[in-house]
Amino acid sequence: MLNAKESVLWNINAGGGCRRMGISCRPEYQEAVPGQFVMLGLFDPSAFVLRRPFSIHRLIKDQGKTTGVEILYKVVGNVTRRFSKFQKGDRMDILGPLGKGFSLVETSGRPVFIVGGGIGVAPMLFLAEFLLEKKINPADGLVFLGGQSAEDILLGDEFKRLGMDLRISTDDGSRGHKGFVTDALEAAILKNPPAIIYACGPPGMLSRVSEISEKYAAPCQVSMETMMACGMGACMGCAASHKTEDRYWHMCLDGPVFDPSVLKM
Repeated sequence: MLNAKESVLWNINAGGGCRRMGISCRPEYQEAVPGQFVMLGLFDPSAFVLRRPFSIHRLIKDQGKTTGVEILYKVVGNVTRRFSKFQKGDRMDILGPLGKGFSLVETSGRPVFIVGGGIGVAPMLFLAEFLLEKKINPADGLVFLGGQSAEDILLGDEFKRLGMDLRISTDDGSRGHKGFVTDALEAAILKNPPAIIYACGPPGMLSRVSEISEKYAAPCQVSMETMMACGMGACMGCAASHKTEDRYWHMCLDGPVFDPSVLKM
């Protein structure tokens, strides 16, 4: 875990009210894994007190060496509006990499399902690139993207560029399948059960993914999106109940990636 003052490399429009920000980082980020996150803050103490958590969207590399991290964020409030004004060369406070990320499983040639809902797609591109680096066949990767409407679908072209099969669902039918992304997920499981399901998105979607994974005995890992005050386990503000035991998980230390069978959702 590193706390550093780094430079903004770019801050560009990504569509759907979202932006992609590249931030320089220390070489130690080479060891970051998909699902981990960073805490970002401003130097202006009057702007806001606490850093904000953002999934690592991807690692920025130069000749095989990690030189930066990229985040994907949606402009929804005062903090992210401030972030949207950042320009190349501006300085930012960054703490990370934090948390426990996705873990690899033996696929034995079976497909890997990647499910992203709305801005929950943020860590999934890093995951897809990571899987390919670990020699997963691109044709074995099925990516399910969901949103309320077409403008909520992000990164479709990026996943296609990686050679993965893409399934899009929108609630209003303005792009792809009309219906929930979890409907498309369940239909695919019935045809070809996956080695694992990786998912990130809104709570309702993840709850349904958990139900589907349990119903079909499909291994599953979900990345939980939640507000965090510190990201290091000091404040204990990001607690969630264990599914069967009388104890709590803390998203920043025990997660944010979990097997949903142990998490009350």
